[in-house]
Amino acid sequence: MKPREILLGSFNAALSAADPLQIVPGHLPPPPRGRTLVVGAGKAAGSMALAVERHWPESAPLEGVVITRYGHGLPTKRIRVVEAGHPVPDESGEAAAREILAAASALGPDDLLLALVSGGGSALLSLPVEGVAMADLKALTKQLLASGAPIQDMNTVRKHLSRIQGGRLAAATRAPVLALVISDVTGDDPTHIASGPCTPDPTTFADTVEILERFGVQAPASIASYLERGLRGEVPESHKPGDPAFARTENRVIATAHRSLMTASAFVQARGVTPMVLGDSVTGESREVAKVYAALVRQIRTHGHPMKAPVALISGGETTVTVRGNGRGGRCTEFLLSLAVELEGLDHVHALAADTDGIDGSEDNAGALLTPDSLARAVALGLAPKRLLAANDGYGFFAPLGDLVVTGPTRTNVNDFRVILIQ
Repeated sequence: MKPREILLGSFNAALSAADPLQIVPGHLPPPPRGRTLVVGAGKAAGSMALAVERHWPESAPLEGVVITRYGHGLPTKRIRVVEAGHPVPDESGEAAAREILAAASALGPDDLLLALVSGGGSALLSLPVEGVAMADLKALTKQLLASGAPIQDMNTVRKHLSRIQGGRLAAATRAPVLALVISDVTGDDPTHIASGPCTPDPTTFADTVEILERFGVQAPASIASYLERGLRGEVPESHKPGDPAFARTENRVIATAHRSLMTASAFVQARGVTPMVLGDSVTGESREVAKVYAALVRQIRTHGHPMKAPVALISGGETTVTVRGNGRGGRCTEFLLSLAVELEGLDHVHALAADTDGIDGSEDNAGALLTPDSLARAVALGLAPKRLLAANDGYGFFAPLGDLVVTGPTRTNVNDFRVILIQ
C-alpha cells in the first residue's frame, strides 16, 4: 500500500473502534419497571441516541433529550436531538440542559436515567449557576480556549460554574443512573469527560481560582463574584467522592483512545509495518510535542534505534495550543506543521494527525497529511512555514497543498490520533 493509504486506513480503523452504533448496544441494560429517560451531551450524543433507539424494545417506554454540536445531529424518533454551540456554549445548549435537569428531577425510584456522555459535552451541556449570564460564560470560555489550559483544568472551572455538571445531574434524580461514557480525555476518568455530570468531583473552588490565575484568565465580574462566594462557603461545592447520592449511579467507559490506537496498530501491522504505540495520554504544547517526535524519527531513520524501519509511531491524547497569532488551525495541524519544520523534508517520512471528532480546532478539517516534500511544495507556493507556525496557521499551510483530511462529523470523539510512518 502507498503511504497515504496506510495513514488514512489506520485513521479509519481508529474511528471504527469508537463508533457508537457498534459499541453502545452491548452496554444497554434491560428496561426498568418504570420509564427510561435518555439524556446526554457530546459530539457522539446523536449517534449514541440512535444506537439506543435501534436496540431498545419497542414495547418499553423510552424518551429523552441529548445535545450535540451543530451539524452533528441524526434523525431519531423517540429521543430528541438538540444541536448547540461548541466549543463556545450558547443559549440552545443552555435551554436543553435546563430541560434535561428538570426531566431527571421528575424521575422516581422505578425509573432509569440513561446518560450518554462524550467529549464536547462540557460546552454543550452548559447551564450557568444563578447570577452568571450565558454571555459571561461565553467570554470566559473564549479566554480559556486561547490560554493553553489543559482540558482537565478547563473542566474544573466549568464544573464550579454549572448547575448540572460536577455530579449535579446524577444527584438531582431519585432514579438509578447508568452513564455510558465515550472518553476524550487522557486517563479516561469520567469526572473530566463532559465535566462529569454523573460523577463526583474532587476539585474545589480554590482549584478553580488558582487555574484562572495560573493561565492569566480575567473572569467577568459576575463569575469572579460567584467564585469569591464559593471560597467563603456561601454557595455549595460540587458533589464530592463518597456522597451517598452516587450509590445508585454507574459510570461505564465504553470507548477509549487506547482501544482506537490498538485497532490502528493492528491495521498497520497487517500491512507489513511494525507499530510502535507511544501512548494514549500525550499532552503538552502541540509544537513542542512535535519536536520530541521529530528527534525520535531522526533516531530511527539514522540509527535504526529503538526500532528499524518500516515502523509507524502511533499516539493519542490531547495536546494544547497557546494562541499567539491570528491564523486558522487546531492542535493537529499545528503538530504537523511543527513536525515539518523540524524534519526539514527528511525523506521516507509521512505523517497524519487528526481529531477523531472530525474537527481540528474551528475549521472544516479533521487534520492533515504530511509528506517528505510538503515543505518544498509550500515554499514553491510562496508560503513561509515558520511564519505560519508562529501565527498558529496550520490550516493556511496544508490547505494550499491539498493535504487537509476532511471527514465531516464523525459523531464520536476519543481525542487526537497521530501516526508517523517511517519507511
